[in-house]
Amino acid sequence: ENGFFRQKMRKLFKNGPKKRNKLRFLENRGKCVVILQSNNQKTMPYPEYICAPMRDELTSVGFQELKTSEDVDNSIPNSEGTVLLVMNSVCGCAAGTARPGVRLSLNSGKKPSKLMTVFAGQDLEATSQARKYTLPYPPSSPAIALFKDGKLVHFIERHHIEGRSAEMIAENLKMAFEEYC
Repeated sequence: ENGFFRQKMRKLFKNGPKKRNKLRFLENRGKCVVILQSNNQKTMPYPEYICAPMRDELTSVGFQELKTSEDVDNSIPNSEGTVLLVMNSVCGCAAGTARPGVRLSLNSGKKPSKLMTVFAGQDLEATSQARKYTLPYPPSSPAIALFKDGKLVHFIERHHIEGRSAEMIAENLKMAFEEYC
C-alpha cells in the first residue's frame, strides 16, 4: 500500500506547481504521511505532535533533552563520567530497534552516569552541534554515542542499527557500558 501511495504522490508532484518541493515520507504506525519540504529552506522540522511520543520513549526512562547548541556544549565536552547521547529520529529503525534497544540496555549492571538526547529533524541546532562531537563519523540518525569524560568512546551509526533487533543493539551497548562505565 505505502509503495503504491509513494509512487502516486511522486508522480503527482513531479511536474506540478510544487516542482521545487521535495517529498518526505514518514512511516507512522503503518500509515504513510507526506511532508513537503521546500528547497528554499535548509530543512523543515517535523511537527511536535509526531515527535512527542518518540521523545517520551526516552525521557520516560530518564533521558534529558538537549534542545539548543548551548545545551549540547554544556553537557558533552566537559562532562565527567559517562554520557549516553541518543540522536533520536522519526524513522522506522529508530522506533523499531534503536529506542527499544537503548531502553533495554539500561537494565544492565553498569550504566552511563548521564542520559541525553537530541531529536534529528526537529531540534536542528542541537543535533547539528551534537554531531560535531561525534566526528569523524558522518551525520547519522538515529545514532547512539557514548562519551567518557567528554571524549567519544563508542558510536553506533544508523547502518549498524538498521536490520538489527533491539536486543542486539542493547547487547552492543551493554558491552560498551561494561568497558567504559
